[in-house]
Amino acid sequence: MHRTHFREATPVLNDEWSAAYAKASDAVARLSLQEKVDIATGIGWMNGQCPCVGNTPAVPTIDYPSLCLQDSPMGVRYASEVSAFPAGVNTAATFNRTLIRARGVALGEEFRGKGIHVYLGPDMNIMRTAAGGRNWEGFGADPYLSGEASYETIIGVQSVGVQGSAKHFINNDQEHFRESSSSNVDDRAQHEIYLAPFLKSAQANVASFMCSYINGSWSCENDKMLNDIVKGEWGYPGYIQSDWGATHSTLAVNFGLDMTMPGDITFGSNTTYFGQALIDAVNSGDVPEDRVSDMALRILAAWYLLGQDEGYPETNIWAWDLNDPRNLHVDVQADHASLIREIADASTILLKNENGTLPLSAPGSIAIIGNGAGNNSQGINGCVDRSCNDGVLAVGWGSGTAEFPYLITPLDAITARAAEDGTTVTSSLSDSDTDRAAEIAAAADVAIVFISSDSGEGYLTVEGNAGDRNDLLAWHDGDALVQAVADANENTIVAVNTVGAIITEAWIEHPNVKAVVWSGLPGQEAGNSVADILYGAYNPSGRLPYTIAKSADDYPAQVLYESSAQVPDIDYSEDLLVDYRDFDANGIEPRYEFGFGLSYTTFEYDNLAIEGSAASDQSPPTGPGSSLDPWLHEPVVTVTFTVENTGEVAGHEIPQLYVTFPESAGSAPLNLKGFESVFVAPGETADVSLSLTRYDLSIWDVVSQSWVVPSGDATISIGASSRDIRLTGTVSN
Repeated sequence: MHRTHFREATPVLNDEWSAAYAKASDAVARLSLQEKVDIATGIGWMNGQCPCVGNTPAVPTIDYPSLCLQDSPMGVRYASEVSAFPAGVNTAATFNRTLIRARGVALGEEFRGKGIHVYLGPDMNIMRTAAGGRNWEGFGADPYLSGEASYETIIGVQSVGVQGSAKHFINNDQEHFRESSSSNVDDRAQHEIYLAPFLKSAQANVASFMCSYINGSWSCENDKMLNDIVKGEWGYPGYIQSDWGATHSTLAVNFGLDMTMPGDITFGSNTTYFGQALIDAVNSGDVPEDRVSDMALRILAAWYLLGQDEGYPETNIWAWDLNDPRNLHVDVQADHASLIREIADASTILLKNENGTLPLSAPGSIAIIGNGAGNNSQGINGCVDRSCNDGVLAVGWGSGTAEFPYLITPLDAITARAAEDGTTVTSSLSDSDTDRAAEIAAAADVAIVFISSDSGEGYLTVEGNAGDRNDLLAWHDGDALVQAVADANENTIVAVNTVGAIITEAWIEHPNVKAVVWSGLPGQEAGNSVADILYGAYNPSGRLPYTIAKSADDYPAQVLYESSAQVPDIDYSEDLLVDYRDFDANGIEPRYEFGFGLSYTTFEYDNLAIEGSAASDQSPPTGPGSSLDPWLHEPVVTVTFTVENTGEVAGHEIPQLYVTFPESAGSAPLNLKGFESVFVAPGETADVSLSLTRYDLSIWDVVSQSWVVPSGDATISIGASSRDIRLTGTVSN
């Protein structure tokens, strides 16, 4: 007999979900089996009826529209008059909840303006491997940072009435074999590392989850993950939709899947595992009709939760042809460009700055070098889903992209700013012509060389990289370009646009490399943001959301590139020791640690005080909804301290709170559990207060299947990075 855990996984409803469920229950009671199945079944891929990448049929009986689901996490894909926001990894690098939420609001406004019901994001997969192709869509290598960024993004998007979709559930951490591999993860590591951002998404009332392609037991019919954890342990009330083509059977509904996307078994097949096949399964007794009612209930509840039943704009895009008359070209950009520039500024990380090289102070001449400083020769949107590394790299490739309305190049922005000082600018936009690069560098007061590293989704291969990066080196032999420039100019600045870490050892200690500006993927304002940092219009405050190693082999996990197995095993043998946790536990010296970033000023920390305790006579909650029990998530410890700006420039400091659990816990040496972005004027002091919940101070106990606070003293470390600890104290539990 098929398991039907939906009966046991009764949703745990807060006030918002309760009201939505009441409306949805009334609606479902009026629906036929066919209509309930329709609500859960995508119409199909690009079949002439669908304006979006995903659509469900309208149900006139309850005035339910054709639901429009659309990419991507960094902007409206396949649309005009939209914005291209900084990528998720840049957003995380701000360590600034206010900016992260503001980006979410702006994204939501653009999706709503296009009449899109479901924003297919955010992506919150952990950067387990440094070369993972879609790392840049997510929020970095730390579960706490990723969780906070996911939470703020969802709150922002859904605040304007657009449904969020937490993806890709779960362990979808590389592109090679993503449709066939088995991700094998210990239960504790699964809960503490990989599930953590999704738990925060559920806490934010995210409308839906998107399950991935991962095999072993298909992600979209994994009874343990979908029924027992998401709908059981978390009591999640929303719906679970498949990634595009990730449904593998009709009986997936018995294991927790609520919606199939885009609907057809294979794109354009005009067949489906839902639709009539699901009706037949109900009639044969393989699927209880109550399960189908529950599917419709969850989907409709999310629709009501976001108020989409009243006054929601009609869908006005036609994703498949921007020139089609059904594409109404509604301009939704508003004033988002200024926010994009602010986030791009705040996410730029200053990694090196010797002798006060930056900010620039009216140099007589500047040489700008590298293809990454200029325009894409094929146009800003000239490559399918941005699948070429040509010109300034402002986003990776794949379904996580959007169409640029414009793209400011570093060459144009720096040239414009230099003109204000009467500075002469020369340029060479070739990555391979190192002779020309050295020639103009030698003749300039300052040389700025741009290098990049790209990646994306595995359905596209770019310069031999099938989604995942083949290595962690700068593309186009960027190391040689930097070396040639640095050999010729004693004031060399390296500007890096990248999807993630690259190995910098070939040039980082070159005596003429005076500064390194790490821009990541800043979106449409790429050039303006790097110019803002170079000239000091913005005091850099970005921090690394991952570790930059000295060698690719120093990372605890690598992409599995080759396997002859039908179902390749990807063993998460690093367990809890992801990214900086492994470097700390094994005494590996990074080039730049997690949380690192320089400023044009200096800060001092003082006056640490810790009040409260996670100790309690109450037993940890277990059973349905236990991981989201309010008792577990209420603040119980308050950590306060001061940050003084001891320099001469106003700026943001990013104090970070790390917890060291008692030795008996078997945890990593340091675990991020708090951060803040604090603006401090020169000579001023800011008071900082951070709160910790029982959840923050707990570990997952596999035996009791609950969150348990380890007994003993936990160390609280406050630092400017994971290896620049300024204050320490203890909390007794």
